[in-house]
Amino acid sequence: MPKQSAGLLMYRRRNNELEVFLVHPGGPFWAKKDSGAWSVPKGEYEEEEDAIEAAKREFQEETGFAAEGEFIELGAMKQPGGKKVAAWAFEGDCDPKDLRSNTFTMEWPPRSGRQMEFPEVDRGGWYSIPAARELLNKGQHAFLDRLLLHAAVM
Repeated sequence: MPKQSAGLLMYRRRNNELEVFLVHPGGPFWAKKDSGAWSVPKGEYEEEEDAIEAAKREFQEETGFAAEGEFIELGAMKQPGGKKVAAWAFEGDCDPKDLRSNTFTMEWPPRSGRQMEFPEVDRGGWYSIPAARELLNKGQHAFLDRLLLHAAVM
């Protein structure tokens, strides 16, 4: 069974424009990647877990911010690597400089025998929809489209 993740796309309105909060993955593999590397805060969950609850947990673990309010289902997408990602949107606000992520440990440099700790997310930011399309992993672009459809009827 392919891996599955759940995430939350926080949005806000600034000067009559919709902005979304995206995160950049931490660790050495992503350090020099920008365009197409950013993501909705998300994480893997087990089959028996409730996806929305996993999404809330992962959002808090990766950002340090609590997710509260009305959650709008954005559906699920299959990313190019095969992972299925389900997402919900919610209206909120945060200051990216206050982001606090959990960490993971991996061998670095490869085959060195040294274990190093890295943040799961090394930074986050607010972006207009056009800017978000440039930064966001292509497998998650449909979440922006679905948010825009919902915003049109709000």
